[in-house]
Amino acid sequence: MKRLIFLLLLMPVVAFAQRNNAYLAYIDKYNELAVKQQQEHGIPASITLAQGILESGAGQGRLAVRANNHFGIKCHDDWHGARIYHNDDRRRECFRRYRRVLDSYEDHSKFLKNRSRYASLFELDPTDYKGWAHGLKKAGYATDPAYAYKLIALIDEYELHRFDLTTTRDNRRKSRKNWLTRGRTTSATSLAKRSEPVQEPVETTPSPSGKVVAYTPHSTQRLNGLRYIVARPGDTYGSIADEFGLSAKNVAKYNEMPPEAKPTPGERVYLQQKKRKAPRQFATHVVQPGESLYSIAQYYGIRLIALYDLNGLSYDAKAQVGQVLKLR
Repeated sequence: MKRLIFLLLLMPVVAFAQRNNAYLAYIDKYNELAVKQQQEHGIPASITLAQGILESGAGQGRLAVRANNHFGIKCHDDWHGARIYHNDDRRRECFRRYRRVLDSYEDHSKFLKNRSRYASLFELDPTDYKGWAHGLKKAGYATDPAYAYKLIALIDEYELHRFDLTTTRDNRRKSRKNWLTRGRTTSATSLAKRSEPVQEPVETTPSPSGKVVAYTPHSTQRLNGLRYIVARPGDTYGSIADEFGLSAKNVAKYNEMPPEAKPTPGERVYLQQKKRKAPRQFATHVVQPGESLYSIAQYYGIRLIALYDLNGLSYDAKAQVGQVLKLR
């Protein structure tokens, strides 16, 4: 009995240890500032925290350390305060420098609230962090096409939504607008080449109107204890979901993609949520030319955010050829 109790107590600790300690420290240190911003300005605390982690490298990036700039806000024409120059999209771009981290949080809130392109975000429900994430990307806050998904992954993985207030002084109306999301595209990779051959539809008897194509159901396979199929040309997450009696939204979510995106032919499409680590026989992976962190995670059936955390990578990191990645 004592051994059973000990194991039960140990289980959450083991799962928790897989998370990035720098992110946990950041959340512990700044969650009250994020809640204060929601109370005063109506920005979900989860969004503020996720942006802070992502933009500042959990407070360890150069702009955060030297300028207390936790949100990557550039000078723009209306900034008359202190400055720091930093290589970003271009060399030596001008960024705002703050005296305190609190000033950075306050300025971030005012930056969003005082610009018309972000106005519709404040009509969203206070707990609609997904709407906020896609809205920020759509409004041009970041150039990274996967920016919204990185914010959402951070919020889900670290349960940042627990800090969100259900009502705020400036935000009391429910969401009235569905934000369009952009699919995250992946290039052809050597992983895709290693995937199973794509099964094409079977051609049947020609007709006057041309060739008649008979649909061939996908065959399911297993990896990492998960059911998956291999995508064919013309597949969508919706069509795959219909075939297996699932929700398109869930199939896209299992594969960390938006519902309207299309899987790449030859890519594995999972019918269950991916795991936090790869199968036992795969301990590491050496990055090959053309591979991305997403394609590697997809190949081994592990969550993208878990791949980042296992390797202590910031969520804006990219795969480097020759890099050895831990899979477990």
